[in-house]
Amino acid sequence: MGSLSVAPVQDAHHSQRPSQSVTEAKRSDTAIPPYLKAISGSLGGVVEACCLQPIDVIKTRLQLDHTQQYKGILHCGSTVTHQEGVRALWKGLTPFATHLTLKYTLRMGTNALLQSALTNEQTGHLSHGGRMIAGFGAGVLEALVIVTPFEVVKIRLQQQRGMSADLLKYKGPVHCATSIVREEGLLGLWAGAAPTVMRNGTNQAVMFTAKNIFDRVLWHKKEGDGKVLLPWQSMISGFLAGSAGPIATGPFDVVKTRLMAQTRYALGAADDNTRYTGMVNAIKRISVEEGPRALWKGLVPRLMRIPPGQAIMWAVADQVTGLYERRILHAHH
Repeated sequence: MGSLSVAPVQDAHHSQRPSQSVTEAKRSDTAIPPYLKAISGSLGGVVEACCLQPIDVIKTRLQLDHTQQYKGILHCGSTVTHQEGVRALWKGLTPFATHLTLKYTLRMGTNALLQSALTNEQTGHLSHGGRMIAGFGAGVLEALVIVTPFEVVKIRLQQQRGMSADLLKYKGPVHCATSIVREEGLLGLWAGAAPTVMRNGTNQAVMFTAKNIFDRVLWHKKEGDGKVLLPWQSMISGFLAGSAGPIATGPFDVVKTRLMAQTRYALGAADDNTRYTGMVNAIKRISVEEGPRALWKGLVPRLMRIPPGQAIMWAVADQVTGLYERRILHAHH
């Protein structure tokens, strides 16, 4: 009788493994609740903003430099530090940090909801096409709801020269936002929305798909398998996934910055020279007046900021979601 009681247990153990793997596969893209992914993204956003704000300031200054004042990244950083102090490299940190936190919360949560909706109910499989659509949808939503107004405020603050509050038009993020609404109307906060939508939608479509592929290829990690990547593994996958987008979306980013920086009222000759009526007009004018290469201005600092930023964000996010996966699987066992 003892041997009979052991044999079925062993058979059950072996027979459970295929069905268990099928169950895990079915929930591989939906096991983690969207709210948890949203939280994991927001925590990663805070860390990323504090570490990489100086690179973002340099990128913005280079993109707005149509007079060739800065000779490159190092020269721009050293010039800003020398003329305005080290703190100037963290100009716009408050809206940038808030913007990243809210952006990643919305991005990760929306992407999780869309992935769940696009996952095949019978097989539990999410195709690469479905993953790209979910990423694009999350990018479009974050661009319209969060990214555009926050980046308008951030760029207006970053383009100001000097640190003396008396000489600056905008005294801070709130004052900047209220001034824009008062002088240019509420839609002034959505200047450059079209290229922002194209940039973020394309970026997220590529990034979420690439991150999933790199996790599978490099670390044999599938979502829902309970395996928690080490932080350095998440950083490598995140870095690689975050590298393709900036190259593909460079023109959208430059145009977005130019449109966001210009105000309705002329601030001088420089402002007149950067007057664009929209995304297509801006692309044409920049190409003709400054050459096609100008559409990729600020690409190097973008590559210095976005891939490391994605590496930092995913290192934090994967730890949060990975621990949840492991806990759920342990509970099932």
